[in-house]
Amino acid sequence: MKMDFTPTEFWKNFRLGTELSISGNFIYNGLYSFELMSHFYYEDEAFEFLYNISVGLERLQKICIVLLEHKDDTNQEEFEESLISHNLDDLNTRIEKHKKINLGKNHKKLLSLLTKFYKSSRYEMYQMQSVYRPNQSKLQLIKFLEESLDIEISVEMIGCTPNDERIKKYVGKTIGKFCKEYYKIVKDECYRLRIFTYEIPYESKAFKIFMSEKYDFSEEKIVQKEILKYLIQSELPINFKEYLQEQPPLELEMYDTNYYLNRLISFHKEYSIKGEIEELYTDLENVKERFEHLKPIGNSDISFEYYDEEE
Repeated sequence: MKMDFTPTEFWKNFRLGTELSISGNFIYNGLYSFELMSHFYYEDEAFEFLYNISVGLERLQKICIVLLEHKDDTNQEEFEESLISHNLDDLNTRIEKHKKINLGKNHKKLLSLLTKFYKSSRYEMYQMQSVYRPNQSKLQLIKFLEESLDIEISVEMIGCTPNDERIKKYVGKTIGKFCKEYYKIVKDECYRLRIFTYEIPYESKAFKIFMSEKYDFSEEKIVQKEILKYLIQSELPINFKEYLQEQPPLELEMYDTNYYLNRLISFHKEYSIKGEIEELYTDLENVKERFEHLKPIGNSDISFEYYDEEE
């Protein structure tokens, strides 16, 4: 089959297009991990956030550099070697040699934090000396948030500062600034080069980051709550209701209603309810039958909503 693209065109159109989606996925995952943080006590949660964001932004920076710097007569081997860097500060400086990027003081602080994390802090727990000092990844993140928002963050087991909506929105807005600035460069360079690297699949994680420009999960929570409200307050289709009534509900009663709804929305944190359900399962005669009953619920390939011939 004849290829309609030169290797360079294919590389920039498709390989970097995939790379753009990967970058958006990492950034989405980092923001979502931050969304799930209830407070700042756990070191692994801070690590997960910083790792995903640093990788996502680094890859996005390198896409910009390829589109800005690479020419047909570029020494490919030397150019590719120049991309082997985890220094987000240096990569940003390299981009700014070609394009003005509107970043504030706190954005530069975050870049430096991510650079330090990715170059050294992410390996600290492999070092024996780490037992004699606080976890640097978490410490650096907390320091950045305290200085940026003029707040004090406690990490005591009792009285941990909650990761509230103000903090989440600030982090999303700050990271979103990088995404907007870098993605604009990607689009501008694609128009100049007449390529389509900037295109992103609809309903993908990267689409939310680069096209929708949404950097928190407040809208998703609204959608979840509206669906819950509809299902609770509306008359269910008769066929669906009859199917549900084939098996009785579990008698969940350890927590109040809003606690169960919170865990339904933030499903990664349902461990306490999982324990209650597992305990109730011990009273069932046939757990396998229960699992088979639950399978169709929420399966979009199955519809209970049809009219009988009389209707």
